[in-house]
Amino acid sequence: MNLSIAYAVVAMVCYGVSDFVYKRAAGEGIRANHFLMVQAWFFCPLVILYALVTRSFVPDWAALWGSLAGAFVFIGFYFFIRSLASGSVSTNASIFRLNFVVTALLAIALLGETVTPAKVVGLTLALAATWLLLGTPGSAPIRDDSTRQSLIEVGIATLAFGASNFFHTVGLRHGAVPETLVVAQAALFMPLATAVVYVGERSLRPPPTSFKYGAIAAVVLLGATVCLLRSVARGQASALVPITQMGFVVAALLGIVVLRESVSLRKGVGLAAAVAALATLAAS
Repeated sequence: MNLSIAYAVVAMVCYGVSDFVYKRAAGEGIRANHFLMVQAWFFCPLVILYALVTRSFVPDWAALWGSLAGAFVFIGFYFFIRSLASGSVSTNASIFRLNFVVTALLAIALLGETVTPAKVVGLTLALAATWLLLGTPGSAPIRDDSTRQSLIEVGIATLAFGASNFFHTVGLRHGAVPETLVVAQAALFMPLATAVVYVGERSLRPPPTSFKYGAIAAVVLLGATVCLLRSVARGQASALVPITQMGFVVAALLGIVVLRESVSLRKGVGLAAAVAALATLAAS
């Protein structure tokens, strides 16, 4: 396994754990805006400290692509967390991680990345896995209004996060250092997340429980984001980003084991298709 694939797999696991943390936070009744604000309070100083200690903070105009990505990351996470209030983590996480299709298409169309048979097969398997997991037992019927709202929210989140990964890729292609891009992302994400809460409530008083989940999410996301960017810096985003975003496999397994979400033949086949997609993309 080459280094770019290894980084992508680590990012995949971290993203899966973060999806599960989001679901637990939503189950505790923590509002999306409060959660993201507290997560940002931990994430921003943590990533700055990491970049300084590793001497990977290299100011560059290309890092501004990371700030643009930060705005779209906020939109993506905000609507994803909102969607989990009434949606199944094994379903919504699989839809959210479909954002790799957005990134892959943009990278192929605008950055000229190659299209290979293995890449096409891998993306097709990943799409099939998402479809199989969508609407499986463990989520409410599609006709339910709350479920419709949840699916709309996770759809917005998917498009926004896919765009954010593309902006990061552009920054890398223009010479930005991965850790510096993450610092630039956090530099916009934290004030944006804080401002949204203050404008809406005229105060900054998140519930105490949000600090526990926010701290855990910040640490896991630091690993996920850095590994994602290190991976893409060494290879093609259209193959590596799909691997990183297949964290829904991890989130679905945690949902089944810890939250006792129901298991069906269709869900099992969907998870198997996701594993096959991961193997195919790694070989592409």
